[in-house]
Amino acid sequence: MRRIIWWGTFLILFLGIGLDVSRTAYAEDFTSGNYQVLAPVISSGGVFATSSSFSLLSVISEFAHGTTSSATFGSNPGFVAYPFVSTPIITATPGNALVNLSWTAAVGFLGYSVSGYSIGNSTASGGPYTFTSVGAVLSGSVTSLTNGTPYYFIIRAIDPNSLVIATSSEVSATPVAPAPTPTPTPGGGGGGGGGGGGPLPPSSSTSATFIGRSYPGSTVTILKDASVVASTRVGETASFSVMVGNLTGGTYLFSVYAEDSNGNQSSTITIPVSITTGVNTTISGIFLAPTIDVDKTTVKKGNPIRVFGQSVPESTVTISVASDIELFFQTASDKDGVYSYSFLTTPLEIGPHSTHSNASKSGEVSRTSRTVAFAVGNQDVLKTKAITKCGPRGDLNCDGKVNLVDFSIQAYWYKKKGFPIAYDLNNDKAISLIDFSIMASNWTG
Repeated sequence: MRRIIWWGTFLILFLGIGLDVSRTAYAEDFTSGNYQVLAPVISSGGVFATSSSFSLLSVISEFAHGTTSSATFGSNPGFVAYPFVSTPIITATPGNALVNLSWTAAVGFLGYSVSGYSIGNSTASGGPYTFTSVGAVLSGSVTSLTNGTPYYFIIRAIDPNSLVIATSSEVSATPVAPAPTPTPTPGGGGGGGGGGGGPLPPSSSTSATFIGRSYPGSTVTILKDASVVASTRVGETASFSVMVGNLTGGTYLFSVYAEDSNGNQSSTITIPVSITTGVNTTISGIFLAPTIDVDKTTVKKGNPIRVFGQSVPESTVTISVASDIELFFQTASDKDGVYSYSFLTTPLEIGPHSTHSNASKSGEVSRTSRTVAFAVGNQDVLKTKAITKCGPRGDLNCDGKVNLVDFSIQAYWYKKKGFPIAYDLNNDKAISLIDFSIMASNWTG
């Protein structure tokens, strides 16, 4: 007789025999020609399932994360296998007796799908909110408001069953009456010449403020229409607030990303923003994705590989590993936002693989990190560089290309101090013409 006893999860599997254990309660019986599983609600000694092939004593809940598999069935246990949804990032732009809202799409994972959104507004921070369903759109306006009165807004994502599955952070905006049109200055000079004033110059009062969470010691960079316009160092709280001023009215495409203290870069969040002249537009609820790296480029099958990076402090980080059966692992970041998780590669097939992660905290879920590749083979090959480079040398925003976006990032830091170390392409501790030359030699357009 072979007996396998797994005390850590209270799972006892006997091959080829039956065991008479009475069950106290169960939710549903699953049967097939090969096996039967009784799923319990409560088990005071386990619930027993049997077939001619094997017997299963189940538990109240799973105690291990990951995937259990065999040639005939698989199991994804624990909360990491549950569906979840990323949090919308909302932008509020005030107007005359109205506020225009736009938000990023809530992305569903592991079976969740978003069918629409509703806008909640209130005159008090924290609500109560009045909700209006707007359907499957990413923008809307709240009208008939009082100029000079602050209003507070949130966005809810709705699933096909009309259930709320994600809620944005709150953002505030105060409607304002339009500024009076300035009277053109009469032109001087004789002979009937002279002209009126031209377009007004950009105003420092026309601005956009970006508020969100990154990781301690990271550098957050803001791009406007693919050009770097602001950068800030993030403190111990991991919160950041960056204002981009001297704007004119119009629609812009802003992008936000962070680089951690080890030089690893997060994925980039792109946010379309409508700017009103003379108004500060606030974009809040930004939850930057974790950074991610691995300690080996190739790992011997069965040996461990370590996945690590930085995220919002004391958040829950979910790591996904691409394989024939996708694996999920979960760990927590510490007070400095650092996370690390090692797992055995026994269930992974020989060949290329990849991994990515996301983070959650206080009901909010970040976007997915960029993807890091590794391979399972016959020997371990350690990574020789602590800094993960993205794509070709000079790909500073990790989009797989070297183009004008990367050039603008490099130009922003030209001859400046405090630049992210990954931007120093020749490792001479300066951003100089040599770095631009290296970028040009790897240009993809």
